[in-house]
Amino acid sequence: MATGIQIRTYFGGAWHDGDVAVMRAADHGSWLGTTVFDGARYANGVVPDLAAHCARVNRSAEALMITPTVSTADMVAIVREGLRAYSPQTSVYIRPMYWALDGGDLGIVPKEGSTGFAISLEAIPMAPAGASTTLTTTRFRRPVMEDNVVNAKAGCLYPNNARMLAEARSKGFGNALVADVMGNVAETASANVFMVRDGVVFTPIPNGTFLAGITRARHMANLRADGVEVVEKVLTFDDFRAADEVFLSGNMMKVTPVSAFDDRSYNSGPVTARVRELYWDWAASETL
Repeated sequence: MATGIQIRTYFGGAWHDGDVAVMRAADHGSWLGTTVFDGARYANGVVPDLAAHCARVNRSAEALMITPTVSTADMVAIVREGLRAYSPQTSVYIRPMYWALDGGDLGIVPKEGSTGFAISLEAIPMAPAGASTTLTTTRFRRPVMEDNVVNAKAGCLYPNNARMLAEARSKGFGNALVADVMGNVAETASANVFMVRDGVVFTPIPNGTFLAGITRARHMANLRADGVEVVEKVLTFDDFRAADEVFLSGNMMKVTPVSAFDDRSYNSGPVTARVRELYWDWAASETL
C-alpha cells in the first residue's frame, strides 16, 4: 500500500500516472532484497539537495553491487520533469530506486549491468507546525559493516528499523533512540538525531553504523555559518537525558522537535526553531 496520494511513477523511460508495477517475481530484488532507494522532498516550490540525493542512490547501488544506470544529472532532470505535474503548494516525497534484475554467481551475487530503475513521486504533507515526537530505548541496535550494508540506503536494512519503531510504539512512544554496537547513541529508528546543551549542538559522530544524512549535513553547515558551535562526538543515553533540547533530522520532515525521552521532558527550544528557520531560508535559494 502506498504512503501518499497523487502518485506518479517513472519507469521504462517515461512518466506514468499512478502506482505502476515495476518488479517481477523472479527479479533478484524481489526474492533476495537487492533494492536501494533515496528520498528527496519538494516543498514550498523547492527541491533542497536534490542532486545530492540522486548521487547517493547511485553510491548505494554500487554498495549492493547493483550497476547504477542513470547519471546524477539525468536523474535530476527526470525528477524535475515529473514534478511539473504538481502545484507549488503540494509537498511531494521523491524516491529514486534501483534493484537487481538477475543473479550471477549461484544466483546470489547481482549480475553486472542487470538493473531495474524507477522513481516514485507521492504527495505527502510536511509535518504541521508544532508537531513533535517522543523517544524511548530499544533492545535492537544498528548493525556494522561486517554484517550488513550500512554504507547504503538499502531496503534490506529497514526490517531492523521497523522492529525498533514497533517496539517504541508498543511502549507508547513515537520513535526509538538507537544504540550502536558499543552501546552509544547512533540515531533514531527513522532519522539522525541532535541534542543541545548550553547553546552547543551535538550529534553522534559517524562510525560506520549509520548513514550520516544529507539533511543532517545541511543543518550542521547552516548552524556553523550562523555562528553556532556544532560538535560530532560519541554520545551516551545519559548525555541525551542531560540535554536542553533534542531534535531529529531527516529528509521526510527536515526538523522534528523531541518533547520527551522516556521520563525526561524537553521544551522545543530556540536552537531547534533556529535550525528550521535556517533550513528553509537556505532551501529558498534552490529553485525548481
